[in-house]
Amino acid sequence: MSGNLRFKICVLVPWWQELPIMLLCSFALLLPGGCNSFGKGGKLKPDEVARMPAEEKKARLLKQLDRKFENPDAHFELGRLYQADGLWAQAEYYYNNVLSFDPVHRGAQAARVKVLLAGGDTAKAELLSEEYMNQASTSAEKSLRLALAFQEQQLDEYAFACYQQALHLGPDSAESYKQIGYYYLNKNDKVRAREYLSRSFELNPNQPEVAGELGRLGVVVEIPRKPEKSTK
Repeated sequence: MSGNLRFKICVLVPWWQELPIMLLCSFALLLPGGCNSFGKGGKLKPDEVARMPAEEKKARLLKQLDRKFENPDAHFELGRLYQADGLWAQAEYYYNNVLSFDPVHRGAQAARVKVLLAGGDTAKAELLSEEYMNQASTSAEKSLRLALAFQEQQLDEYAFACYQQALHLGPDSAESYKQIGYYYLNKNDKVRAREYLSRSFELNPNQPEVAGELGRLGVVVEIPRKPEKSTK
């Protein structure tokens, strides 16, 4: 091996961050092009990243944080990877970092509550969920985004509470009724789904996707036709 090859590792991070970096560098040395074998500039297409092993993804994200620690997207992706591994404390660490840079990142808020519950810290999860809901209570749109984030984490109780908050803030919001309708549809509660989707369609008939769902639920609807352009 060439005598001018040097490494300088100085990472002041939790211990679990160091292992992926060392593994990746060791692997890179075995390749003909060394660390440059991963592509020019270290950039990969999204589909290439998706096919990466989890540890390689972590190593790449950690390198991004070395370049710029204030990167909420990298922290969020690391949180998701550790959450998938069932490493709740590490996942919560990264989700918390996301929120320090982007305090209204709804995905990180919901995911943080999820990993706290999974790790057995119910009291903190309840406290934070209430804080996030209060934060979103200034508009129906914010409440809907938080509801969808909770639903993505399969936290249905919190999601439903946010949907109800959104409906209270925007009682004539077609979007709120639509999302609650979809919520019930996912629960296979077709009666309530039909009720909320019908109300959404009444408020805004220009929703082909809602009309389609209502049709599948046995409701006959008529989508307004666009006015024909005059040929004169």
